[in-house]
Amino acid sequence: MNRLQDFFKKIKFPKFKFQFKRPAARPLIIWFVVIAAAVGLFIATSNVISCWNVTQLAGVPPASCGTTTDVLSTPSVSENAQGTQVAVPPTPIPQSDVPESNLPVPWDGASRVNLLFMGLDYRDWLANDGPPRTDTMILFTIDPQSKTAGMLSIPRDMWVNIPGFGYSRINTAYPSGEGSKLPGGGPALAMKTVSQFIGVPVQYYAIVDFFSFEKAIDLIGGLYICIPSKIRIDPIGNKRPETLKPGCQTLYGYQALAYARNRYTENGDIDRANRQQQVILALRDQIFTPTNFPLMVAKAPGIYQTIESGLTTNLSFADAMKLAALMNQIPPQNIKRGVIDYSMGTLDNVVLAGQNASIVKPIPDKIRVLRDEIFSSTGPVGPLASGDAKTLMQQDAARVRILNGSISTGLEQRAANYFLSQGMHVTETGNAGQAYSRTVIVVYGPKLYTLKYLTTVFGISANNQIIFKPDPTSTADIEIRLGNDAVNAFQ
Repeated sequence: MNRLQDFFKKIKFPKFKFQFKRPAARPLIIWFVVIAAAVGLFIATSNVISCWNVTQLAGVPPASCGTTTDVLSTPSVSENAQGTQVAVPPTPIPQSDVPESNLPVPWDGASRVNLLFMGLDYRDWLANDGPPRTDTMILFTIDPQSKTAGMLSIPRDMWVNIPGFGYSRINTAYPSGEGSKLPGGGPALAMKTVSQFIGVPVQYYAIVDFFSFEKAIDLIGGLYICIPSKIRIDPIGNKRPETLKPGCQTLYGYQALAYARNRYTENGDIDRANRQQQVILALRDQIFTPTNFPLMVAKAPGIYQTIESGLTTNLSFADAMKLAALMNQIPPQNIKRGVIDYSMGTLDNVVLAGQNASIVKPIPDKIRVLRDEIFSSTGPVGPLASGDAKTLMQQDAARVRILNGSISTGLEQRAANYFLSQGMHVTETGNAGQAYSRTVIVVYGPKLYTLKYLTTVFGISANNQIIFKPDPTSTADIEIRLGNDAVNAFQ
């Protein structure tokens, strides 16, 4: 628990005084990968809104307070509906600590996980206009059973029902939750809004500001990206606009960010969403390349210093490490990509906060098809782990090494005989080389069903008894270091 408590130390955002607990420096590169590739069970923050307001705009609201409704199964919003004024409350931004009671249910290591990645609007930071809007919203999904992942980009101008605030652009969900000081703040309301709109549970969120993203790219040596056609970029800050030529090249952080944020191409926000996904995949490739990964780990302290003030998430340390171990084993061809484009909505104009605003009204039937393609072939939630723990462990076919760190001679062989009788693939036994009072499990490969089975067998609940060390060259997927607490279990 100490490591988890240390992770949630308070951290300050520029000007807005966000606070957040600090993770350890060494695994910070894993955090960066999970957020970028995310790839981020059941909805963590429940019933944060007491009731729902329905505006005059045509559309079907949720059936009851605090429930997740699949909006994509409801009729399409009428093209003749009139927009209504929805003002973001001008109250100051609240402190955004994550109370213990609002933390997600710990991931079981086997069920599908969905994570909402959000990038905050740079213009709102500069103008100091209160809680910033979300410039980027990408919903990531990871399925341990099929070893697949996916990402779905949601246009910031999508016209949706924000629980408790009525219809507005989806990018106003975050500042509405922050400005109104709702339980869980902006992240909770954004997660609930996306969950209701897309029709899938959202368990986790991650937010990064542009400055941190830009500098982190520089610290990993830039980003190698193949640009399909000439594009003019306008970097944030005091840098001058420039033109990137087509072809494969390494971009500095400010270039990669400007490339991902550019929306002044033929298809506007849709092109930008595709470029953002391209940048995320390039980031994944750069970090997870076997020759690069040790260097990335060595650079983790510097990256930590860069992004500590611009990163917030409700992922626990343990769950982030599990996801990182899993993502390292998912090949690029198993990562599905999708963007809700203009063929899945109708363009319209409404009045927001007294000003004309362009919006995209969704066509639910078309969005539902894309959603199901990305999240699973059998439904949007995807299959949960089925079968008893022993059967799932056997199907996992993990290579298990058992080492004796107890005072009992031959304990490793007795344990091996027991696990072999249970259908486990024990490939190595030996001495641990040091004494252990409690049994420790080391995870080298993403055999999460086996991990779940072993934590049940040994009654492991403490985070420091599970060590994640992703290593594709290891001769074992799971290593059990038997401690004195296991002596009576294998007589």
